[in-house]
Amino acid sequence: MSGLTLTPLKSVPKIKTGDDIAGITLEAASASSIALQDGDVLVYAQKIISKSEGRLIDLATVNPSPKAKEIATIAEKDPRIVELILSESTELLRAIPGVIIVQHRLGLVLANAGIDRSNVDGQDHALLLPIDPDQSARSIRSGIASKANRDIGVMIIDSIGRAWRNGTVGTLIGSSGVETLLDLRGKPDLFGKRLETTEVGWGDEMAAAASLVMGQAAEGWPIVHATGGSLRRRDADSRTLLRPKNKDLFR
Repeated sequence: MSGLTLTPLKSVPKIKTGDDIAGITLEAASASSIALQDGDVLVYAQKIISKSEGRLIDLATVNPSPKAKEIATIAEKDPRIVELILSESTELLRAIPGVIIVQHRLGLVLANAGIDRSNVDGQDHALLLPIDPDQSARSIRSGIASKANRDIGVMIIDSIGRAWRNGTVGTLIGSSGVETLLDLRGKPDLFGKRLETTEVGWGDEMAAAASLVMGQAAEGWPIVHATGGSLRRRDADSRTLLRPKNKDLFR
């Protein structure tokens, strides 16, 4: 039967560089009276993965280039942040007051290269996206399998804006053992007609649902447990959700 239950894990500590995310997850699941089962999915906020991997940058160590200073003037941003944005990006698409749109080195098209200064540490630091979120997800999944002998799926998500729509939405940026892009082409609809173009961004839909449970401010619930018949398991890479540039009609 279909159905989905999303539960934030309690007692997740403040994450620091080198922390064992798999171990912390199992302790938090126990504190939340959740017994992980094969087929479950765990969804992680990008921030705690980045923190555990040492992606917190002290802005005092950043020396902005002339190009960063030029773009900072246009975007009305700290030149040090702009330098980090440029270092994390493969293409600068647009810079206007308040926002810089880039193609991130991971292939994501997003504002400010996903660099964040909210919910970091209150100091003059910035948090970058993980080096390889898919590998991060694989590592967590492997760690939980080793420690708890459970086959679970792992998702790493971030809040990202979308073309033509206001507001950010939870978006999949790293995965292991879960569906990402559900191809329904060739399947029958309610009237037996074959679907010709339908592909569902299942990974992003799950990310958005989990993001609602996590919250976006001071809730402090960076790990969400998901269970139910609506979950789809497949060892797919999050990059399957990226639209190739030659098919991207929005730029």
